[in-house]
Amino acid sequence: MEKNLLYSEKEIKNKVKAIAKQITEDYQKNKPVMIGVLKGSVIFLSDLMRETEIPLEIDFVDVKSYKGTESTKPELRLNTTHKIKNRDIILVDDILDTGKTMQLLKKEFKSRGAKSIKICTLLDKPSRREVEIQPDYTGFRIPDVFVIGYGLDYNEKHRNLPDIYKIEQQKT
Repeated sequence: MEKNLLYSEKEIKNKVKAIAKQITEDYQKNKPVMIGVLKGSVIFLSDLMRETEIPLEIDFVDVKSYKGTESTKPELRLNTTHKIKNRDIILVDDILDTGKTMQLLKKEFKSRGAKSIKICTLLDKPSRREVEIQPDYTGFRIPDVFVIGYGLDYNEKHRNLPDIYKIEQQKT
């Protein structure tokens, strides 16, 4: 596997600060629940909540939606523990790709009575979108490439890299 730098650790930190600033401004009078989509969002969510200057709560969901580099039908495997009714929800994910995972989660939290639901994603890959959904907070828009690092993985590896790389599969 060949990897090429897409975004440096410094670029990512600056983008996370900018997103956190916007969330802080938007939720001055509210106490939202940031819900991270496991496992990819963990690093982004951790950095984002440390930069956000308002009271907030966090929770997690686990949605399986990839096998290797291929997107699959999303399957909710772990749901939140927080009461959602009448709460402002910020869904936090590492990447918005086909949109199917966010569509599933928005439907889930709407059915549980969420007051509002916003999507926050570090990476947005609109060329792969299969459903009509857009992020409310976005770090970087990327082309249709497979990426690793900063929480993003390839078969559970490379999440710990501080930068984001695009990878090329070696043809055998």
